[in-house]
Amino acid sequence: MQIRCKLTLEYGDEKTARIVYDSVRIDDERFVDTCLDKNRIVATITAKSPGSLLHTLNDYLACVSVAEKVVDK
Repeated sequence: MQIRCKLTLEYGDEKTARIVYDSVRIDDERFVDTCLDKNRIVATITAKSPGSLLHTLNDYLACVSVAEKVVDK
């Protein structure tokens, strides 16, 4: 069984979205498929169980949070 979660993060401008996108897509590997659409980051997370999905989503959002803090500085 495969479980998917589609997450859309919208930013105030394309530059901020690009910086966050470039920072987090490095870790995508096989669990997260990330694309940039103007000022939005769209991430599709795939997992084999709900627990695994939550773990991957938590890790991904933690990386996004760090990237956003760097942009704000």
